[in-house]
Amino acid sequence: MAARMSGQPVYILAEGAQRILGKDARRMNIMAAKVIAEAVKSTLGPKGMDKMLVDTTGDVTITNDGAAILKEVEIKHPAAKMMVEVAKTQEKEAGDGTTTAVVFAGELLKRAEELLDQDVHATVIAKGYRVAGEEAIKALKEMSREIKPTDEDTLRKVAMTSLGSKASGVTAKDHLANLATEAVKFVVEKKDDKRSIDKKDIKIQKHVGKATRDSEIVHGIVLDKERAHPNMPRLVENAKIALLNTELKIKKTETDAKLRVTTPEQLRSFLDKEEETLKNMVENIAASGANCVFCQKDVDDVVQYFLAKENIFAVKSLSEGDLKLIAKATGGSIVTNLKDITLKDLGKAARVEEKKISGKEFIFIEGCQKPKAVTLFIRGGTEHVVDEIERSMDDAISVVRDVIEDGQVLPGGGAPEMEIAKKIREFSNKVSGREQLAIVEFANAIEVIPKTLAENAGLDPINTLIELRAEHEKGRINSGIELFTGKPQDMYKLGVIEPLRVKQQVVKSATEVANMILRIDDVIAAKGGLEGKEKPKMPPGGMGGMPPMY
Repeated sequence: MAARMSGQPVYILAEGAQRILGKDARRMNIMAAKVIAEAVKSTLGPKGMDKMLVDTTGDVTITNDGAAILKEVEIKHPAAKMMVEVAKTQEKEAGDGTTTAVVFAGELLKRAEELLDQDVHATVIAKGYRVAGEEAIKALKEMSREIKPTDEDTLRKVAMTSLGSKASGVTAKDHLANLATEAVKFVVEKKDDKRSIDKKDIKIQKHVGKATRDSEIVHGIVLDKERAHPNMPRLVENAKIALLNTELKIKKTETDAKLRVTTPEQLRSFLDKEEETLKNMVENIAASGANCVFCQKDVDDVVQYFLAKENIFAVKSLSEGDLKLIAKATGGSIVTNLKDITLKDLGKAARVEEKKISGKEFIFIEGCQKPKAVTLFIRGGTEHVVDEIERSMDDAISVVRDVIEDGQVLPGGGAPEMEIAKKIREFSNKVSGREQLAIVEFANAIEVIPKTLAENAGLDPINTLIELRAEHEKGRINSGIELFTGKPQDMYKLGVIEPLRVKQQVVKSATEVANMILRIDDVIAAKGGLEGKEKPKMPPGGMGGMPPMY
């Protein structure tokens, strides 16, 4: 890029830099965002389709989870990356509704593009969208219902609604919903009148084999590990568990030291002293009353032998996360110095056992009295099924958590979106000027959700929307699409219930990203910044009609 001064060019940007201005910049960004929205649109709802994603190493992921799809796809375009951020934020804040957020953001930009063609300024559109977004949040709060955290029936329905839009929901939706609800109940922490849940306290351990319905909840922790030594007991009843994050071996000196041994007796004495030190470690553990040891770091072979002689069960090389979970589940304390270990530091469990399941060893720590951490042991016919169940259960746990923490629910099936559209159209009549156009387009844009639900179910989207609109005009605010018949029905009666937090976050995230992309009127990119370093080579015969991905 160069400017001219007295006939001489003055270079400002580096050679090869690209600059796209005004309408072209906006169109390019909007197009990239729309492509992302279109890519995940067909996965929305219980009748949504799945995507098969193949990475550079040939690993296959089959999913219809919006966040998982956008995480796996390698995206270069900066505006498209902003749409991926929407999905990530939605996943982090609410745990579900990622596809809804991306599709809605894409539709907002599509409608904005039409307004830009009518010479409505981007700033005016952004302000209209912001005002409409605030009204949408109000409308959601007004139509939400308060429920008690102890209302297990509603919590189960919320989990089933989330699982219903996933692949695993077809076979054992009711069973998985029960597991998710029960797991969350165990890890609820009460402080004053508030309840909080840390999702990390629910460990999801997956293993191929049996059927989805054979998945179970373990009131303790399951580890993908085996005993440190084959002579150790396979089963320990009434387990007293020592949790160590120190090595059970002789540490090397911090400074360089040399030891000169001149006679065989000196060498024997040295080795005996080393063995005695290792033996003392085991004696310290045994003296505390522990009959199980879970060590974050390595355990020396000699220590393993002495532990086996003492009939102590031991597992080594655990992750820090797993050690913390065991501490939460068993009520034990993590010890850094073996000399300090006492009976008070030990965790308790009814049973610690090594089980062989489908040819693979697992450690089960079961029968914890009041576990603050539990494990969902997920089973399924193939690796891909198990992976998708894991993603589905993560979403189900998140929505149950949202409802317990907030105590507010909404009907599903497109009912909140239709009510928002109706309320915002009514509100737009009170607004003068060009902002009104943007507010009306916001109402039209949010109807893309029920419309897409109908499309993915093979229904006529226009007729379905008209019928649904008529129901809401009559004041039936809980009417959504019953996807088997295509007729509007009360979603609460059908048990299609969603957390208020999910829908609020959808509106906030989508509105913010749409406004941010709209306000960009100048894209300055370094050489190769927009195209990436190298364009991927197409395989022989092309990609079979797949659209380009930005």
